[in-house]
Amino acid sequence: MEPFPHVRVAGGPRERGRAYGEQARERIGISISAYEEVFLAYAGWDWAQVRREAERYRAPIAAFDPRYIEEMLGIAEGAGVDLEDVLSINVRTEVMFAAKARAAAAASARQGECSAFAVLPEMSTNGHTLLGQNWDWLLHCFDTVVVLEAEQDEGPNYVSVVEAGLLAKTGMNSSGLGVTTNALVTQDDRGEPGIPYHVVLRAFMDCETISDALAVAQRGFRSSSANYLLAHRDGIAVNLETTPGDFSRIFLLFPEDGVLLHTNHYRSVAFDRKDVSRWVMPDSPFRLERMKSELSAAGGKLSLDLFRTLLADHANYPSGVCCHPDRRLDPHDQGATVASVLMDLDARRAWVSDGHPCTAPYRELDLGGILAKPSPVREGMPA
Repeated sequence: MEPFPHVRVAGGPRERGRAYGEQARERIGISISAYEEVFLAYAGWDWAQVRREAERYRAPIAAFDPRYIEEMLGIAEGAGVDLEDVLSINVRTEVMFAAKARAAAAASARQGECSAFAVLPEMSTNGHTLLGQNWDWLLHCFDTVVVLEAEQDEGPNYVSVVEAGLLAKTGMNSSGLGVTTNALVTQDDRGEPGIPYHVVLRAFMDCETISDALAVAQRGFRSSSANYLLAHRDGIAVNLETTPGDFSRIFLLFPEDGVLLHTNHYRSVAFDRKDVSRWVMPDSPFRLERMKSELSAAGGKLSLDLFRTLLADHANYPSGVCCHPDRRLDPHDQGATVASVLMDLDARRAWVSDGHPCTAPYRELDLGGILAKPSPVREGMPA
């Protein structure tokens, strides 16, 4: 595979969005066309119906933070498409796991999703906070991923490895916050309009601290289940298992022996709903146990080199930590590890595998400039 293209933007929300849309125009078009087929296969919805459903999320997003609507307007202008098209791909999780879509997905037992980790300084070989994941999703995403580098007039600068046209996914910002994520599904995923999954991910990129990130997740009614594994270069990390709902539907997990691991099922003992995730993604418990056992066997402190090996692991092939297409499934249900991302939050360095980490070498991203922006909340911080 060719390296994922870099999209570099700067300025205010509309300006950044327009530059994003212009630079990623072709990949955004591929994404829209691909999801048109996916939504039809999963839910029986044509694109006109998808756009109508997506429009229901516009008001909740604007109430949450109007800047994100401005960004999507800019993306649409730059890519030469309608706002409803960009809105549709940004709420693809909500559309796909609405009641009708979720029933279709579960019936096909769609395989594969994401495996994420965080390591605190006391357990890392270099004394830094480490974070990363394999991102597994549909096969068309090999042709839609971009590395988005955003220099903001207000708020932290950030870098995100994301599907073209979506606001954000896995990444890190100049204030030291890193974000990884896993899909989750519950009985409560009905597609009720609220704050979409990818808007929450984008909002994390504007956070200065890890408690800011928790406040963002608690700020309104979230419209889908999701897992967010967050870490900060201060040397702290937290995992947020969420369901649709408000602040009361967030379940926190903290590192054990300096390590946090998560795949695609609920682990909190406080979780009290039906976990559809293990039905839809039955490989999730085995990926988690494989990661645990491999780290235990390694012993001692942990390095990103160790995770490079672990994230390329093929146990339970094709649905391993490094996921490959399962040819027994319908093409719309086949998934794969589309990208693998490793982050050293202290060093402000990241590495991306453009495709399967078993074959695509990690390349270092040059983030020294864009992530050098100082955090205003740390001015005057005691030594």
